[in-house]
Amino acid sequence: MTTLVIEGGYPVQGTIRPIGNKNAALPLLAACLLTDEPVTLHNVPTIGDVETMLAILQQLGVEVSKHGDSVTLCARAADCYEPDERLFAQIRGSLTLMGPLLARHQQFGVSTAAGGDYIGRRRIDTHIQVLEGLGAKHNVNGKFSLHANGRLRGADILLDETSVTATENGIMAAALAQGTTILRNAASEPHVQDVCRLLVAMGCPIEGIGSNTLVIHGQERLGGGEIYVSPDFVEVGSFIGLGAITPGELRIEGVVPDHLRMMNMVFADRLGVRMHLEHSPSAPPELAHTLVVESKQDLRIRPDFGGAVPKIDDAPWPAFPPDLMSIALVAATQAHGTVIIHEKMYESRLYFVDKLITMGAQIILCDPHRAVVVGPSRLVGQPVSSPDIRAGMALVLAALVADGITTIGNVQQIDRGYQRIDEKLRSLGARIQRVE
Repeated sequence: MTTLVIEGGYPVQGTIRPIGNKNAALPLLAACLLTDEPVTLHNVPTIGDVETMLAILQQLGVEVSKHGDSVTLCARAADCYEPDERLFAQIRGSLTLMGPLLARHQQFGVSTAAGGDYIGRRRIDTHIQVLEGLGAKHNVNGKFSLHANGRLRGADILLDETSVTATENGIMAAALAQGTTILRNAASEPHVQDVCRLLVAMGCPIEGIGSNTLVIHGQERLGGGEIYVSPDFVEVGSFIGLGAITPGELRIEGVVPDHLRMMNMVFADRLGVRMHLEHSPSAPPELAHTLVVESKQDLRIRPDFGGAVPKIDDAPWPAFPPDLMSIALVAATQAHGTVIIHEKMYESRLYFVDKLITMGAQIILCDPHRAVVVGPSRLVGQPVSSPDIRAGMALVLAALVADGITTIGNVQQIDRGYQRIDEKLRSLGARIQRVE
């Protein structure tokens, strides 16, 4: 078993660069199944979930070639439509194989559920709704399967929820459907935009990228394509939280300013984090913008009008991302004042706060979706375990600001979404060791 041993209370400062967006990389990898020609992705993160997805694709017959942080995939010989059950069950992103495999083979089958974090019920009903809207039928008889009689057909579909992965499945399936597909109430996160941009590069015109209405003009066949995976804005948000609660200036290079607008409203306007953007016109485009989290922070929660207790809540993009709620909660424990954390989407994500309470945080868990945080709290190191990717990273932040030693178990959960995080943090001055 692997643990992280962290000694808190030391300055964390320097320059760090976020990895490519995990939630973009997984569907972008799956999109290679839509063509027989090579697809190349740059800035692909080396994390557990990506390695699992690559293993699934190889099992399906995809040729995979790696060059640094670039991956080239060719699905010319991919003749299987049933992913390996053991691998499929390890990650939630495996669901994005449904649309491409159905579009390619008119079939998809698996006898196990997709894996991922245990943060509450994660329904697939919207995936089924979208794919059936394009002409597929599903069946549950010992295993879950989808099939279509011939090529999928374009349709005007209103998603019953703004699901990211269902939107991605719908986009990819519609790219090879006959005619035009309109997806309404579609997700619009940066990773969804990356999927759209790759499909455009492969020869599928898409209108409305970045909005909640997408118009996909299906093609009989698609060519190869190439794309630079956008930086992981969730990791950027994690580093904002890190810089906010530890001494020292933290510079996060290679950010996309448009991805930071709601983060700025929460971290800066609500929690009082001081940060600013710097622009370097002479730098490569992917490194042109650097976010600086300033040193010597004095975090203070800003009350709502009239002195009311403020609230931080999550919602579909462009609102505050659900994956950053755990980070915001830890940051709030170090801020003067009281705030309500309202996690609307997953009923088990906030259960990790019991670990923060044992470390000394003043938190009242009102119900599965709401917690009241009163700060600042002096945290003390304790043995804890990572329940999921984002809570695991939040516990790392808590450990770095706590007095004494914290040991974090179940580190493979953190490794699924963060690339060599212990090495990155050590380079910034953190006292953190990985113990096998």
